This record gives sequence, C-alpha cells and structure tokens, in this order.
Amino acid sequence: MKNKVGKLLNLGLLATVLSVSHISAVSAAEYSASFKNADINEFINIVGKNLKKTIVLDPTVRGSINVRSYDLLNEKQYYQFFLNVLEVYGFAIVEMESGIIKVIKAKDAKVSAIPVVDDGQQFRGDEMVTRVVPVTNVSVRELAPLLRQLNDNAGGGNVVHYDPSNVIMITGRAAVVNRLVKIIRRVDKAGDQEVDIIKLKYASALEMVKIVSSIQKPAAGTKNTTPSILKPRLVADERTNSLIISGEKKTRARIVKLVKTLDDELKNSGNTRVFYLKYANAKEVVSVLKGVSKSIENKDGKKAGSKSSRSELSIESHEGTNSIVISAQPALMSSLSSIIRQLDIRRAQVLVEAIIVEVSEDDGINLSVQWATPAGGTQFKDNGVTTGDVIGAAYQVRNDEDDLDAVVNVIGKLAGGVAGYVGDDWGVMLQAISTNSSSNILATPSLTTLDNEEASFVVGDEVPVLTGATSSSSNDNPFQTIERKEIGIKLKVTPQINDGDAVQMVIEQEVSTINGSTSVDIIFATRSVKTTVLAKSGETIVIGGLIDEKVTETVQKVPLLGDIPWLGHLFKSTKSSTEKRNLMIFLRATIIRDDETMRNLSTRKYGLIRDVQLGKNEGGINLMPNSNAPVLPEWGKSQEINPADFMSNKERKKAEKALNEKEQAALTESTDDADKSAQEEQ
Repeated sequence: MKNKVGKLLNLGLLATVLSVSHISAVSAAEYSASFKNADINEFINIVGKNLKKTIVLDPTVRGSINVRSYDLLNEKQYYQFFLNVLEVYGFAIVEMESGIIKVIKAKDAKVSAIPVVDDGQQFRGDEMVTRVVPVTNVSVRELAPLLRQLNDNAGGGNVVHYDPSNVIMITGRAAVVNRLVKIIRRVDKAGDQEVDIIKLKYASALEMVKIVSSIQKPAAGTKNTTPSILKPRLVADERTNSLIISGEKKTRARIVKLVKTLDDELKNSGNTRVFYLKYANAKEVVSVLKGVSKSIENKDGKKAGSKSSRSELSIESHEGTNSIVISAQPALMSSLSSIIRQLDIRRAQVLVEAIIVEVSEDDGINLSVQWATPAGGTQFKDNGVTTGDVIGAAYQVRNDEDDLDAVVNVIGKLAGGVAGYVGDDWGVMLQAISTNSSSNILATPSLTTLDNEEASFVVGDEVPVLTGATSSSSNDNPFQTIERKEIGIKLKVTPQINDGDAVQMVIEQEVSTINGSTSVDIIFATRSVKTTVLAKSGETIVIGGLIDEKVTETVQKVPLLGDIPWLGHLFKSTKSSTEKRNLMIFLRATIIRDDETMRNLSTRKYGLIRDVQLGKNEGGINLMPNSNAPVLPEWGKSQEINPADFMSNKERKKAEKALNEKEQAALTESTDDADKSAQEEQ
C-alpha cells in the first residue's frame, strides 16, 4: 500500500517528458507540471533532478504548494516557472559559482552572494540580482525614496543611494530591478536640460537677466509652487553680451521670445545713464573709459572716435557723489557699463608688518703709563689728560694749598682708575679704564594699504642740517641755508596680490639715528633696505640682515724704551676694543579680503595696546595716587566724556554728598507715605 501511494505521488510531482522536438539536430525537452498540496521540498527536489542541478535547502524552507501548468514548457521556461513558484511562496535562489543553487528566504537574499549585473547583461524573471545605476542629472538623495515605494522591500528588495558618486544600488527580483532602471533612465533624461544662447544686439545682458528674473518671480504674498526642474536659469555673459538660458523646452521658448522682443533699438539716437561707484574713484575710471571708448565700434560700424559719433559720446565724473555720467549709443553704453562693473569692485588690502631687531655689544679696555719732568716726558694724552696736566695741578696745590681749582679741573677730565707719584722734579701716572655697553632695539612698524597702492610710514624727528653759507667780503648780510632731514624708522611699501595667497612687495625700509657730530656737521647712522620680495600671506620672511664683529687694538709707546721686554709696558699706552652687532629685518604680509579678517586684526592690535595701558594703570602714577593713567575703552564701546573726571577732589566730594542727601530724602519721603497709607487702612 505504501509503495502504491509513493508511485501516485511521483506521478503528480514529477515533471514528465511529453515530447521531443528536433531543431537543427539539437533536441530540447518539454515539461508539464501539476502539484496539489505537495510539499515544497519535494517540488524543489524534482525540479533539481529534471534540470540536473544540485540544490541546497535552507532549514526554514517549509510549506505546501498548489500549482498547475497547462502548457508545455521548455527548459528555460521551466526554470522561470520554478523561480515564479518560489517567489509566490516567499523564497528565492542564490546560484553559486560552482553551479550549486541555494534556496533561502527572499528577505535574506539581499545579503547573500547574488550576482551584480551591468547594462550588457540580461537577467529577467524572478532571479535575485543587484544593480548599480549611475545618475547624471538628478540627485540620488531625492530619487531613492521614490524608488523604495516601487520595490518589494518586504520580499528582499532594497534601494540604497551613495551621494559622493551619485549612484543608486538596487537589489531585488530581476524583473522589478529592470523596471526601476527604466524609470531612472526616464527621470534622469527629464533632468537633462538643454541650453539656448542668445546674443543681444542692443540691450545689456546683465540688465536683461534682471528684467526676466523679475518677471519669473511670483507675486508678492503668494507662494511659488513651480517645481525646481521647470524653473529656468538665466546667466549673463558680459564678454560677448549674450544671454544663456537653461530649463524645460517650452519655458526656454517663452523666455527666448520675450528676450528678442525686448532686445530692440532705442527710438532716440542715444541715452544717458548715471553710474554710482561703490569702490573705485570716479575720476580715475573716467580716464579709462575715455581711452577704451575710442576702440569700440558703434552700431554703424564706425569707431567711437570718429566725427559722427564723437559729439554723441560724453563721459564725465561727479566727485561729490563719486559717480559717472555717460551719454552714448546703446551698443557703446552696454560695453562701457560692463567695463564699469568690472572696475568697480572691492579691492583686497594688505597689512604689512616689519620687525627690526638690533642687538649690539661693545667692550673696551685702556691701560697707559705716563712720565713727566719739568723738561718734558711721555705724553700719550689718554682721555684728554696728560701727566703734565696732573703734575702742574699738583705743584700748584703744593704752593697754595687753598687753590684747588686746577686739581678739580684735571680730575673732572679723568676716567677710570688713576694712580701716580709727583716728586720735586719728576712724576709718573698710571691710568686704567674698562668700558662695556650693550643695546637691544626692537621696532615693529606696520601699515595697511590697498592692493597696488603705495603706502609710507615714518616715526622719528626732523633734524636741521647745514647745507650752505654765504657771506660777502665785508661780512655784510651773511646767511646760511638749512635743510631738515627726517631720521627714525621709515617704511615704504607697494603690495601686489598675486593669484592665490601670495603678495609681491616693493619695499624700502630705513632706520636712521644721530651718531655724533664733527666740526663740519652731524653724523648720521643709516641702515636701509630696498628690495622686491614675494611672500605668502601670514608668513614671516627675512628681507635683510647684518652680523658684524670688529676687534680694534691700538698701541702707543716710547721708541726703544717701549720695546724692552716687561719693562716696556711702563712706556706704553694700550687700547683694545671689541664690537659685535646683529641686525635683522623681518617682514610679514597679511591679505585682508573681508571685514571679518580686518576686524580680527584690528581687535588684536587694539587689545595689545589696551593691555599695556591697563598694566600701567595698575601700577599707578608716582606722587599722584588720586590720578589714573589713560586707558582705551573696551573694543566696540565709544569713549564718552564723564564730567566727574574734570572735578577736583573737593568738588567731587561735594557732589557725592549732595547726591547722598537727595537719595536719603527720597527714602524718608517714601517711608512716610507708606506709614500714612497703613494708618489710613487701619
């Protein structure tokens, strides 16, 4: 009985070969299938046996199926029939590279090794595939949510977008994936807008864009519900005076018709316009326009400088409003207005900070021995004093002990340490002096200027210098000519901003001081640099420097006696000195293109000075404890005058007393009113 039931089941489940047809010597099997309340596992096994496929079943594959085929199916149709049945019952297959087929739940197929197909590969039916679709004209972020609504997300379908590459990755049944790809192709094609270019003859392209854009705007108080894809875009090409229009075809045609209607010749022979400049200087721009207008052709093809058009062209500046008034032919007016727009731009600025550092150190020592007698002796005259001067002063004191003027005069000229002896007819003096000096100078001049504009900075004094003198033979009406020379720190710079963040600068830097005087005139010490450099914005570079070291040794001696070993030092005057100087000049240029950068730099400089003033104010003013040092207000606050700052201490105390009395009277009055109200209530 059991064998009989099994035979009947096999008759219902096995796909029987009904007929064999021969086409070009190639045979193909045809199948027919009928299953009623059959176990799905048995169905899968039978299909695998007929197709000669090894099929692995997931443990979750359970259930019964009911399906019947009335037509004969070839092998390809039979395989698609197999996939259709699995899809209806919520299962899918994953074909491995070895040819083995796995049957799993459809919702798990998207994370399995399903094939990734391209445009050239054909997959149809219910086979699970993944496809990557590049999108050219629309945003995948907006397109992906629409596709998810059309995909079988519960049955293993999935739609993911990747913004950096603007691609969509679709996973699902091949038939559904192919349908979504067709939708993407059509939507992406709709977003591919064509472009129309209209070259204007009379009107200005920039003005035309303003007019058409104003027409396209919705009326005030209404909301614009037009889809973005239907909104046209207009761009003016000032170089060719052309209008570029992109958008939907019918919208472009409507705008083209409107533009051609507006681009008509003016009825009068010319027109006049006033251009108010925001950044450029009107007088400078006028000189440029007059030169350019001579090379621009008017509507008749004649040059603007010809006799026929010269009377119709007028370009003048109005300094009061910094504006330009132009009267010209329409074509020439359009060209000149385009030039004005390109010249009237905000120019960048450059903050140039120079750092001058000088560190110097001088050391010297002087040792001398002088002899003297009434008849003479060695006279080296170190520091302007000789042994003879000292001996003379000493003899004068010996003769008159009350007369010390000569000694005082001589001692006032001495420097260093002096020791000596004065006898009846001879004397000796030993003088030694050591000097040490150092200096450390730091100067940071800075200035801000416009691009390509020269700027100069001077901090110093004006020193009169004698340049000539004239007198007659009788010394009548003598006079001298004097010229004032600026000394101090000078900085002159012309910056030019290159492409990017580099600045080319023509620099003249000078540091000058008075370095003594001669019988003729004053001696000036000058250190200057003149160069052209290229610096990156915000970086510090060195533009000049000096490292100097000098050693000087001077020996004065008595001939023959000064050459005696050891004893020769008694007849010598020796001077030794060393001088070291380090001078460096650094430069930093900062490009300022917007208000924020300027505000940050100004705030930093302002805060630096204010911190210095606050430090001085905390220390107070010596001998004036009631006075305060001046301090800048906080950044952004105005400096207001306080009348109390101009009162004396007596007046200030009097005003404070009057204010306290007034406040006390107001408090007493309010207390009395409160007591009175309380009594009335009782």
